[in-house]
Amino acid sequence: MPTPARVPRRPTRAAAKVGLIDKPPRPLRKGATDETVQQAIYDAVMDHRLPPGIKLTESAFSAYFGVSRTVIRKALLRLSQKGVVELRPNRGAVVASPTPQETHCVFDARRLIERELVRMLTARHTKKQVQQLRQLAQRERAAQQEGAGRALVRLTGEFHVRLAQFAGNPVLADLVSNLVSRTSLIIALYEAPGMPACRTHDHFDLIALIEAGNGTAAADAMAQHLTEIENRLDLSAAEGPLDLSQVFDAP
Repeated sequence: MPTPARVPRRPTRAAAKVGLIDKPPRPLRKGATDETVQQAIYDAVMDHRLPPGIKLTESAFSAYFGVSRTVIRKALLRLSQKGVVELRPNRGAVVASPTPQETHCVFDARRLIERELVRMLTARHTKKQVQQLRQLAQRERAAQQEGAGRALVRLTGEFHVRLAQFAGNPVLADLVSNLVSRTSLIIALYEAPGMPACRTHDHFDLIALIEAGNGTAAADAMAQHLTEIENRLDLSAAEGPLDLSQVFDAP
């Protein structure tokens, strides 16, 4: 899998500031709410357009989206509850920047949860679920072949979330969704140049084991898959500053 497009790497872990770069304030966008702003920021983080450690300045986002700072504040608060944004007293908000120790904790949690979820799914899967997982993996492969890095990041995460949902435990599926969000931040921060974070063919292998009803092998394959993702990280970091028009208006 080709490495998704990356922002320039930074020499330190200090948070950079996101602001408008020679851009006039935008007019009010009709219908903009804290939910739509939250989704736009969340998508930009998950797509690696807003890298870990970047400062999210309320005034800049307010001017860009054409909404009040109160709307931006609400959106950032909700994102902080998902672990995507960190709210620092007297310092504002930044995109969460997991440490190496937190990275290991996230992957430990994912191995514990996802290996059991895939075992559960293997015992109770339906043909329709297998078909949907295979279609999603095919979309991943197409994104890989087209070099669509942003789409590929999103789809690989969606595969793990969908698999967890199909296992039938909504509480664990919600935990996986949050862990996948944190993993996307980790990949944006630590992915080694030239090393794919999540290999598409691993997902096809998992589907085959689930369809065959081999729960033990499927659980082991999931654990190995997550371990390989973790082992391909290089503990580096990324940097801004960024132009918000490039973040949100880029195709």
